[in-house]
Amino acid sequence: MDGMAGDSAMAGSTSGTVGRIEVEGCDTIPKLFWHQVKARGERTAFREKELGIWRATSWRDYGERARAAGMGLLALGLRRGEVVSILAETIPEWLYADMGTMGAGGVSNGIYPTDSAKQVDYILNDSRSRFLFVEDDEQLDKYIDVRERCPLIRKVFIFDMEGLSDFKDPQVMSFDELLALGRAHDTANPGLWEQCVAASGPSDLALLVYTSGTTGPPKGAMLSNRNVIFQLHNADAFIPLDSDGEQLAFLPLCHVAERTFTAFLPLRSGAIANFAESVETVAENIREVAPTNFFAVPRIWERFYSSIAIRMKEATWIGRMFYRWAIGVGLKVAETELDGGKPSTYLKFLHRIADFLVLDNIKRAIGMHRVRFAGTGAAPIAPDLIKWYRALGVDMRELYGQTENSGLATSMPDRIKLGTVGVTAPHTELKISPDGEILLKGPHVFMGYLNQPEKTAETLRDGWLHTGDVGFIDNEGYVKITDRMKDIIITAGGKNITPSEIENQLKFSPYISDAVVIGDRRKFLSCLVMIDYDNVSKYAQDSNVPFTDFVSLCRTRQVQDLIWSEIERVNQGFARVETIKKFRLIEQQLTAEDDELTPTMKLKRKFVNEKYHAMIDGMYAEA
Repeated sequence: MDGMAGDSAMAGSTSGTVGRIEVEGCDTIPKLFWHQVKARGERTAFREKELGIWRATSWRDYGERARAAGMGLLALGLRRGEVVSILAETIPEWLYADMGTMGAGGVSNGIYPTDSAKQVDYILNDSRSRFLFVEDDEQLDKYIDVRERCPLIRKVFIFDMEGLSDFKDPQVMSFDELLALGRAHDTANPGLWEQCVAASGPSDLALLVYTSGTTGPPKGAMLSNRNVIFQLHNADAFIPLDSDGEQLAFLPLCHVAERTFTAFLPLRSGAIANFAESVETVAENIREVAPTNFFAVPRIWERFYSSIAIRMKEATWIGRMFYRWAIGVGLKVAETELDGGKPSTYLKFLHRIADFLVLDNIKRAIGMHRVRFAGTGAAPIAPDLIKWYRALGVDMRELYGQTENSGLATSMPDRIKLGTVGVTAPHTELKISPDGEILLKGPHVFMGYLNQPEKTAETLRDGWLHTGDVGFIDNEGYVKITDRMKDIIITAGGKNITPSEIENQLKFSPYISDAVVIGDRRKFLSCLVMIDYDNVSKYAQDSNVPFTDFVSLCRTRQVQDLIWSEIERVNQGFARVETIKKFRLIEQQLTAEDDELTPTMKLKRKFVNEKYHAMIDGMYAEA
């Protein structure tokens, strides 16, 4: 099936007001950033929590620190087009280094804080980085371990010097020392910063974003100023850009999605980014912040749902009764709206009562009571999960895009259509190739992969970005993604199966954190399951199931039966050839630092198939 939507024209730049991107001459990230710093002044740019208090940083202070960081890099010899890498969690200093680097004419490159020393070595050398920012002693140690293999690095800057007061190394200096150096260099060279910002051009390489490496070593996607600025022009087609917006920053800033929502979109909207204390405190921080806009990967949305599902299992019978009634009313409203209709006056009345008695409390429990826009992306999500959030009254929409198209390619307009990722974004061309692959064209398509001309040639052909995703466009122009081309399973009987649909339904269970369906060239489907430890251990404790650690928990008959019952529930929704016949549990509590997971917490299908091949072969040998 073939189809196309949109056009290839790019909106022109016009003069505008503070809070809008249409400012004449702001055709690069540094120009736009510096314009907004001067225009917004003392308005709050972002907040971070210190000693239990959310403390604000103004746009003026944001700009001053970014400028000092950039001038410090110039004082140390940074040349236009050289790469500067940042190895840190999602913290304000990340943005100072990021905007400072680009303002000084450098190329900003993020490294996942969960990367190993070996991965840091690879990225520093592949990107030919000249300078490196690290968060603390833990991240510094990774560099020290591979320093001899990274001869191009001139200086390393440390954001947090706690535990390093006695550390002396001629190559290493604190971030505060860099800022002081930059301020002195700025004083001695008046107008230099403005010259550097003005010299930035739309076609210049602005940043590198390394892919998460699900199919091999990470590839450095090259994004230009034009790529990013174009996406900011397009953003308000699907995302509300309110100047009074609040959002929570917690995903890795080296991921294109979090970089867009935390670093780039506020350059247009003026929304305030609130930095979570850590990934572990997201649930607590989101209740404190109560964001108006919230983007998260499916794993986070699944966790919020699981927390409520488990809480309802433990509630009194009357609490469960009210929840079932309220969510039932919400689902009727959601289904009516999803079908393109309007709820009746009576249904609206019931929904207000349900919201007052139950639904609002649930939204407050997960920090969603002020949300005007809730986005999910970066991985497939179960349609039933979106419907559940919409039943609560949360306007959840699925976004589709990838690093190689600088973020957004499709999303939902006013009408939501479950099972699809929405319609093509404005000024974007999308079509389906003869073999079913989704192709994209537009000013947001990246410059190519650094140092990998062969991979670039495979991905960019005749101006079209070959996304690697399989899908189709329906008769209403909505795009449905069925799977990744490399992930489609062809069974021994010749049946083509898209595993992501089955996996999404499995992950809808509060007891299943992730799953990988197996079956390529096999007689039947099986799967490897990663349990949700918190929920499964709570189930075991409530059921008086003895266990001592994660492995023993996975091996208990009761837990095996629990997971099989969840698989059987999912099996009922699929054809016989698509049902799971056997499963095994991954007996390891995985984190983003483990090789099995990407930094965005997705299981690497190829790696899992290789590492657990003996376990997989065992399932089929039994049959």
